[in-house]
Amino acid sequence: MRNDKRELLLRELKLLDEANKILVYSYEACSEIGIKDNYTLEELDKFEALTSRFARISDILIQRIFRLMDIWELEMPGSVIDRINRAEKRNLISSAEVFKEIRYLRNEIAHEYIPLAIEQIFKEVLRLTPHIIDSVERIRQWKPDL
Repeated sequence: MRNDKRELLLRELKLLDEANKILVYSYEACSEIGIKDNYTLEELDKFEALTSRFARISDILIQRIFRLMDIWELEMPGSVIDRINRAEKRNLISSAEVFKEIRYLRNEIAHEYIPLAIEQIFKEVLRLTPHIIDSVERIRQWKPDL
C-alpha cells in the first residue's frame, strides 16, 4: 500500500514539474505582451494558453498534490479550504488567502465568456501566476519519507 502511494505521489510530482515548465514559458511570453486595450489574435492565443495552463496547474496543486500530501501525512483530505490551509502550514504556499483567490480565478476561467471579463482574467492570471511558480519550487523542497 505504501509503495502504491509513493509511486502515485512521485508520478504526480513529475506531472507538476512538467506542467510548471509550460506555465513558466506561457507566463514569460504573456508578461512581455502585458495588459493592454487591444490584442492581436496571436496575443489572444498566448493568453488563452496561459489561462488554460494556470487553471490546469492550480487543479494539479490543489486537487491532487495537496490531497496526496494530506494522505501521505495521514491527514483527512477534507475540503479545498482545508487542503489550502494545511499547505500554508507546511509552508508550501505563500498564503492561503492567495490560493483561495487562485481557486476562485480557476473557476472563473472555466466559466467566463464575456470579452471584457476576459481582460480582467488576463490581468489576474499575470498577478497570481508567480505564486503558483513559487509553490512548485517550495514543493520541490518538500521531503517526505519516501
